[in-house]
Amino acid sequence: MTSATAVKTEYEAIIGLETHCQLSTNTKIFSDSSTAFGAEPNTNIDPVCMGMPGVLPVLNEKVLEYAVKAGLALNCQIAKYSKFDRKQYFYPDLPKNYQISQYDLPIAEHGWIEIELVDKDGNPTRKRIGVTRLHMEEDAGKLVHAGSDRLAGSSYSLVDYNRAGVPLVEIVSEPDLRSGQEAAEYAQEIRRIMRYLGVSDGNMQEGSLRCDVNISVRPVGREEFGTKVEIKNMNSFNAIQRAIEYEIERQIAAVEAGEPIYQETRLWEEGAQRTVSMRKKEGSSDYRYFPEPDLGPIEVSEQQLAVWLSELPELPAQKRHRYENDLGLSAYDARVITEERVKSEYFESVLAAGANPKSAANWITQDITAYLNKQKIASISEIGLTPENLAEVIKRIDSGKISNAIAKEKLPDLLAGVTPEKVFAGKELISDPAILEPMIDEIIAANPKEYEKFKGGNANMKGFFIGQVLKKTNKLADPKLTNELVEKKLNA
Repeated sequence: MTSATAVKTEYEAIIGLETHCQLSTNTKIFSDSSTAFGAEPNTNIDPVCMGMPGVLPVLNEKVLEYAVKAGLALNCQIAKYSKFDRKQYFYPDLPKNYQISQYDLPIAEHGWIEIELVDKDGNPTRKRIGVTRLHMEEDAGKLVHAGSDRLAGSSYSLVDYNRAGVPLVEIVSEPDLRSGQEAAEYAQEIRRIMRYLGVSDGNMQEGSLRCDVNISVRPVGREEFGTKVEIKNMNSFNAIQRAIEYEIERQIAAVEAGEPIYQETRLWEEGAQRTVSMRKKEGSSDYRYFPEPDLGPIEVSEQQLAVWLSELPELPAQKRHRYENDLGLSAYDARVITEERVKSEYFESVLAAGANPKSAANWITQDITAYLNKQKIASISEIGLTPENLAEVIKRIDSGKISNAIAKEKLPDLLAGVTPEKVFAGKELISDPAILEPMIDEIIAANPKEYEKFKGGNANMKGFFIGQVLKKTNKLADPKLTNELVEKKLNA
């Protein structure tokens, strides 16, 4: 394989993503069957999603609302007039033998999103990625391969139609991505936006968010694109990045060896960490699109569009900019806090209760996030420490009533829901020199050898005496005042 240096200097990758997001509606796009995940196979079905003769689809209004809001959040132009089309293909998990989708008149086009990459030093690099289109469509069912066969790996297949008719939006990017890292970050930003909107949960492990990657390589400086290859079957953002990195090297090696690159669909094999050929890539003509005769055109009025636009929340990129520019947070802190909407709302509630932004960010991005990860807690909303109580902890530290060390020591109690008043009862800092000075004199007198070492030039002994004061006071001595008084006494 070609080295990473050669990839950067001699060739460049042209990458675009097709992202399928399942919309979080209670019922399917054209019928009233449930969309609940995890039901017994073939229980959430009905005549419409099973393609029975004589049945007619009816568009779920919530699907249209969610699709338009997603399009607005992606800075797309919302079509005043759009329509559905039939996309013909023949798979066992598609009972009608066609999919209702949108082709030439999608609901949203010509948008963009901003991605942000933060380096190891915390410096952000931002890039705008174009969004070609967003369109609505129905999902297909799911094939389950079972049994055991020495050659094929399975001896028979089962089909579960529960997912058939589940509403999707497909988001197609412009070929503006140039690396696996950029593509993974783009996919994550799409998920953040959908979750902020509340239109999709974005759970990749449940198939709520799925990405297909289109990738080609070309020598740097050449305008013509290389032969495009599509990669499917990636179930994580890490897999997206690794699959792209592998495919870039594979295609470069083929070009340099004079081997042809075929326009095809490939699968990512997680175990082997490689892509393998699946089938020749179809073109749009193979799908024989034509307007869906059972559904009328879609028209979105200016009044309705204005209502949906007014309901959009502040989105992740907007929050990141505001946190950095207005609150002075680092790019890293802003990114961690805005990863989930509920976490950013928690942070802003802490600020509203009077805490300073930097301290609030430190507690949330470091101690609380570490606790969530260690305990495998999905959301900050599940902890017992309310935003108001965290703000109270921060204000006590800032005012010198308690030390940062004591607060961290008592964090488990706070996270369990015990109030700061109870947690810090009897734990207020000793900030009276009249109490601390005699104590320091006594400690110095009791440790003459250590005192002589300090006088002999061993400055580390100062830390020894500070530690003795903290030990004697059970860490309740004011750290700043203790440091000043110890230094004064030792140098007297």
